[in-house]
Amino acid sequence: MSAWADNIRKVVPYVPGEQPKDSSVIKLNTNENPYPPAPGVVKALQELDASSFRLYPDPSASVLVDAIAEVYGVGQNQVFVGVGSDDVLAMAFLTCFNSGKPILFPDITYSFYDVWADLLRIPYEVQPLDDEFKIRPKDYKKENGGIVFPNPNAPTGIFMPLDTVEEIVRANSDVIVIVDEAYIDFGGASARKLLPQYDNLLIAQTLSKSRSMAGMRIGFLLGNPQLIRFINDCKYSFNSYTMSRASILLGAEAVRDRQYFYECTQKIIQTRERAKGQFCKLGFSCSNSMGNFLFVSHPKYPAARLFKALKKAGIYVRHFRTPERISNYLRVTVGTDEEMDALFRFWNNICQTIGVIDVKKIYVHFSDFHGPFGGIAGGNPGFPAAGASDCAVLYCLHYWKYAPGANYIPVCEKDARMGGR
Repeated sequence: MSAWADNIRKVVPYVPGEQPKDSSVIKLNTNENPYPPAPGVVKALQELDASSFRLYPDPSASVLVDAIAEVYGVGQNQVFVGVGSDDVLAMAFLTCFNSGKPILFPDITYSFYDVWADLLRIPYEVQPLDDEFKIRPKDYKKENGGIVFPNPNAPTGIFMPLDTVEEIVRANSDVIVIVDEAYIDFGGASARKLLPQYDNLLIAQTLSKSRSMAGMRIGFLLGNPQLIRFINDCKYSFNSYTMSRASILLGAEAVRDRQYFYECTQKIIQTRERAKGQFCKLGFSCSNSMGNFLFVSHPKYPAARLFKALKKAGIYVRHFRTPERISNYLRVTVGTDEEMDALFRFWNNICQTIGVIDVKKIYVHFSDFHGPFGGIAGGNPGFPAAGASDCAVLYCLHYWKYAPGANYIPVCEKDARMGGR
């Protein structure tokens, strides 16, 4: 390796969800809204003056800031906007976490937090969730350099009651506590009402999920005016023009249309609750998610294998290999009713087949067995020679098939093993 490489900052990057090129797939892997943006966004897009793109955008994004302030009931000087919640959160990390003390966040959470901490050389300690995947407030009452957590959490979708959020904020008055509310619009109560009481509270939200604007990359922070000014100072020292002219105008229209916002989020909530019941009927455990996604696991069928089978069938979900504690879970975005129906047709195909043909003990005589393992009595590799009078217990492979022409895919694999009579 070249000598200059010794001075390069090296990090393990965040891995975003896959964006398939095939538009025919059912995409339930990145928590996007299945419905289009508000009608006002479409109208504003059609009326955009392309000739204005030769000009720099407003660095303060005042049109968007004013719209957010009005809808969320805060002052314009309490709003910071950026290129998606990832941008505003990264800027908050850069501005707020500089004490040299470790910041705290959950061990199972949004996987960008440790990436930003590593990139910005911020020490951190992860705090384990309890057995029900809930945050334990006592873990956040020790000396620290700041706190960040999503509410509802990701990828579990579990919502922390507002009084518990307040307990953590109140116990850490000497540091900034960031509550990442990317999914708050799908059922939880925002910590926004706590802002007048706590100047150390910073709330992050996004237009990507509930307002169908993921492709425009618009996020914002709400906090006390002094804190927002400090974050703006860092932003202007890094990139003055983060928001494009189009994103400012279209974002403002997305925020202003409260009726359309309500209708879309209610449809997603209704579909989510219906899906919870369907997953449970099929034997899945399903967290009580308050996001636009579900976090599911099945005791019999490995998540990694289900993930691959779904992808082969053109249905994309998310599987996290780490941490180990959630490696047998899938995160499934709530799509339209039609998309979810297609998903459950697939699940039903799997579960009905395996529910009838499960792993069974089959007693055979070696001399008579000629299955997928070949003739065992003839000295099949991996099996000891046996006489015709001996028996074995074979744990056989069982398969299911989905869709015409699909290859058979193993769901439960057990090697044939010797057993007693």
